[in-house]
Amino acid sequence: NKYDVKAMYNSSYYLGTANYSYLDERKQEGYESFVWDARIRNIKKFKQGGNFLDIGSSFGGFLNRAKIAGFETFGIEVSEYSAQYANERGIRTFNGSLLDADFPENFFDVITLVEVIEHLDKPDLVFEKLTKFLKPGGLLLIQTANFDGKQAKEEGPKYHYYLPGHLYYYSLSNLKKILTKNGFRKFTVYHGVDFPLYAKLLKSMGSFRTPLDYLKWFRISFYHLKSKFFKGSTSSMVLYAFK
Repeated sequence: NKYDVKAMYNSSYYLGTANYSYLDERKQEGYESFVWDARIRNIKKFKQGGNFLDIGSSFGGFLNRAKIAGFETFGIEVSEYSAQYANERGIRTFNGSLLDADFPENFFDVITLVEVIEHLDKPDLVFEKLTKFLKPGGLLLIQTANFDGKQAKEEGPKYHYYLPGHLYYYSLSNLKKILTKNGFRKFTVYHGVDFPLYAKLLKSMGSFRTPLDYLKWFRISFYHLKSKFFKGSTSSMVLYAFK
């Protein structure tokens, strides 16, 4: 229920004191920005500007980079703790769920859900609302695990994406079916992620503590290149859908 969801995403969720925690992006926002900026550059291949909504916008770091890139930014964040922080830094953020948010119809040029769609209940209503908010020709970006992927199938119940707070799981095929039913007509699929390897490597440096940590670049590079050259071999995906 709504109370349980809000309770889950309190300050403990961000500060690492809960059983199920989220990396506090504020601690390494400069490093996170390498990925945010690379993603925004890719988005701008399709949409040069306009109204930009990030759902599950946390402390507003991604939206701050989008704002710098020329977008008019808005956030939706269920956590009162992080929404308050974002608003205080000048990132307009609605504190509540997507289904509670009240934006005009056909208002947004870009809507992003980065590792968020799996957290949302009532998916039928969620996709209806996304369609309502997005302008004709607008871009909807969804990053989530692809349960059609070889990784998810091979690891089965041990797959790392089975986590508390994840309510629904998707595949590339059923996401396309759901979105087509809701009026989306064109799709661009990125196996892995929608930004280059160098951005991911630079971001990873934010967690490095010793020179030996650079050895992690081999694992990161292998996974990234495997996703790109052997499509479907991993279960990471980003879907760009156009209304």
